[in-house]
Amino acid sequence: MTILIRSLLFVATAGLLALTVAKPTRVVFFGDSITQAGVNPGGYIDRLKKMLPAEQFELVGAGIGGNKIYDLFLRMDDDVLAKQPDVVIVWVGVNDVWHKASFGTGTDPDKFVKFYEAVIRKLQAANAKVMLCTPATIGEKTDFSNQQDGDLNQYSQLIRDLAKRQNIPLIDLRKAFLDYNLKNNPENKEKGILTTDRVHLNEAGNQLVAEQMQKALLGMGK
Repeated sequence: MTILIRSLLFVATAGLLALTVAKPTRVVFFGDSITQAGVNPGGYIDRLKKMLPAEQFELVGAGIGGNKIYDLFLRMDDDVLAKQPDVVIVWVGVNDVWHKASFGTGTDPDKFVKFYEAVIRKLQAANAKVMLCTPATIGEKTDFSNQQDGDLNQYSQLIRDLAKRQNIPLIDLRKAFLDYNLKNNPENKEKGILTTDRVHLNEAGNQLVAEQMQKALLGMGK
């Protein structure tokens, strides 16, 4: 009987230790001002925390306003790798396109891809699972008459191709936003459906992004 009790205690202790040791998956969201705002109350990362099991996921924001792909590469060590992420969701590209017209400081397509590939290599070398996002929108008109639609579609396709070449999960926010606007923007407005200013997310935009992220994270490994 004593041996049986000891065995049961050992099994119970081992089980408790396993529960203690098991850590949630640490997800770092790596991007620009949209991601920076995502951690605020009502932001997409804040919403995701309520939509995912807390014991399974730890969500960390690493967004800085105005960032382009090369900014992400330069601050990756301190802002992402130092956090020892299990998963990194990269959402960048709007400023690489937008700043061409507004400031003349965008990123050429070939440089965009090279820096993006460098970001992916470094994250993967640190054993982080990488997910890529297409840039969602710079204007919500659905007839492709927004000023940057051509470039934004091009850069979104570059990211889709990159994800396909490297067999990396893709969260196609560009497509998700267009599909939503086709259903919910009959007046073809340039903002106010998913964004406050054509780029940054309103309540509906944050909810849509959170749902897309939730689907991707819960679908990992399937």
